[in-house]
Amino acid sequence: MSQEPSGGSVDPGEAAKFAALADEWWDPDGKFAPLHRFNPLRLQYIRDHLCHHFGRDDRALRPLDGLRLLDIGCGGGLLSEPMARLGGDIVGVDVSSTNVATAATHARDQGLAIDYRCTTAEALRQAGERFDVVLNMEVVEHVADVDLFIGACAAIVKPGGLMITATLNRTLKAFALAIVGAEYVLGWLPRGTHEWRRFVTPDELGTALEAGGLVIIDRAGASYNPLADGWSLTRELDVNYMIVAARPK
Repeated sequence: MSQEPSGGSVDPGEAAKFAALADEWWDPDGKFAPLHRFNPLRLQYIRDHLCHHFGRDDRALRPLDGLRLLDIGCGGGLLSEPMARLGGDIVGVDVSSTNVATAATHARDQGLAIDYRCTTAEALRQAGERFDVVLNMEVVEHVADVDLFIGACAAIVKPGGLMITATLNRTLKAFALAIVGAEYVLGWLPRGTHEWRRFVTPDELGTALEAGGLVIIDRAGASYNPLADGWSLTRELDVNYMIVAARPK
């Protein structure tokens, strides 16, 4: 694998944190179990918005045929693989070569052709890459410079394309649930996975997206129900939330 990218919006400490867990990505009962539980909801949200925006049949087996998607901060490929199965031409990017190797091996074992790369959003921008869709999920709370990162991601969205971003709001409720509850009480995540000061408010994220020339078209919160052991969409953005933004044609 090539040398790990550095500089720009990359935070080496945060990258190393997730690289150390690379073997856990595809274990539904392992360190990424909460992400496995969250995946169905975010996949439905993404699919619904992409089908609506691009005029695709959401009942089709491969509604994303012909669309080029970037999964930035792809980790082990938990989002890239289902997007590929839906027909998308997927580029998965992570700053950890260990994560990229894990993702590439798993995709190959599944018979999926996914273009995994160890690089950054800034490097893709400099190379002139363009995508119909940029999936920016659970990444912004781990970068060194949110505005720089969002600006680079926005620049590679084609005219008429979308960026979907998911992250955590910087509220006391998010601190209580996502850090104290998930990491220290329930042990769902390794301690130190998140730092509250890195959480990004919807207003901050919205400002960065708009500065990148994108127009916000939807905001949605995600709420966990412990009794049902599942996630559902909500209009409350005080903990987990997602934003869909479009680049005008």
